[in-house]
Amino acid sequence: MGYKAIIVGASGLIGGKLLTELLNHAEYDEVLVLVRKELPVQHKKLVQLVIDFNELPKYAASLTGHAVFSCLGTTKANTPDASQYRKIDHDYPLEIARLAKANGVKQFHVVSAIGANAQSSTFYLKLKGELEESLKTIGIESLHIYQPSMLYGGREEKRAFEKVLIGIFKVVDYLLIGSLRKYRSIDGATVAHAMYKNSLAGKPGTHTYTFDNIINA
Repeated sequence: MGYKAIIVGASGLIGGKLLTELLNHAEYDEVLVLVRKELPVQHKKLVQLVIDFNELPKYAASLTGHAVFSCLGTTKANTPDASQYRKIDHDYPLEIARLAKANGVKQFHVVSAIGANAQSSTFYLKLKGELEESLKTIGIESLHIYQPSMLYGGREEKRAFEKVLIGIFKVVDYLLIGSLRKYRSIDGATVAHAMYKNSLAGKPGTHTYTFDNIINA
């Protein structure tokens, strides 16, 4: 019998790539996605649970399995209210991690960001850093934190400014060498593949992955 995975944020770039990855590999025979509205995807291994993220404890019984993958995230354009932004990027992933741990789930994989720092003066990086620090305190047996820089790879949502940045990064990437390599742009599918591969190894402890660790997974 194979593993059960839980994905939160499967409608996003990395989450969508990860969903495809897990559905296409035999090690996982059930993939549960927590969604606000059902995804236009059908597969014999896929289970979709439409939930209200403000009432996560109601769905605690479903948070069981081999690993949880959190790919949740938003933007200021989509979520201008700072308190709601914090719920999506910090509170929801943390609550899901707590509920899953209580059910005996040993692995939690989370997409953060390069430069994440709870002391940062930048709202986004501070929030990601606070999430990382909070997750480290709840005693997850195998915690995996992914810190990509600029993401590319066919995001369905069109972000004009992001498109410009991706173009710039494709030129600048070649100049980012040595200790600066971790700031190179990366394909969302590459991050998703690293999450899948690391979930099979299931190393105990806390692990943080930047560019080189991700592409070499």
